[in-house]
Amino acid sequence: MRPSAIRRVALAVILVGVLCRPGSAAQGDDPDWPCIQRKVPELSLGQVWNGIALPPAAAGWSADETVSSWVDDLSARRLPLPEAQQKIRDVARSLPDGERDLRMAMLVQGLFEHMNRERSQVISGIARYAHRQREMAAALRQESAAVDALRSEVSTDQGQLALRADRLVLQTRIFQERSQSLTFVCEVPTLIEQRLYALAKTIAEALASKK
Repeated sequence: MRPSAIRRVALAVILVGVLCRPGSAAQGDDPDWPCIQRKVPELSLGQVWNGIALPPAAAGWSADETVSSWVDDLSARRLPLPEAQQKIRDVARSLPDGERDLRMAMLVQGLFEHMNRERSQVISGIARYAHRQREMAAALRQESAAVDALRSEVSTDQGQLALRADRLVLQTRIFQERSQSLTFVCEVPTLIEQRLYALAKTIAEALASKK
């Protein structure tokens, strides 16, 4: 086997070993949770809302086309947070006194349900992604051992061995890139939570300013 191919196999073995060692990815007791952030599948309303008690009627927010439209617009991260907060203030000022509290309460309920659901979906997607990474890691370790065994055999076809070594390095690089992307994906649930809290706080402040 050519020296360059040997180096490529050694690199693959090292990378798989570093990226897949026990405890290097998953946090806590869930092997499919790869993030440093603690896994909290769902939020509670009390974690993000400390304003007035929401009336039962707030649960009907989805039947109100206007409130539903606000929820869709404000929850979208493509809308910068300062602009979303200003829109909340503008809406609160535009509502008649007899409607303001209920419509704002519906907005809080809608934002919470919509963004909490989105956050839970992201967390489930991260877990599925991490599970596939674990399966890929196991396959890479198996292939690495097989290539190493072939390398020690005198009768091994060196051309075929070089091809397998190159493929192993490529697959390991893909695995590494996927692992690195998890660092960014793991931030998404926190970003959703922070946005939800900021929006809810702005609604509470807008209501308080009208008292």
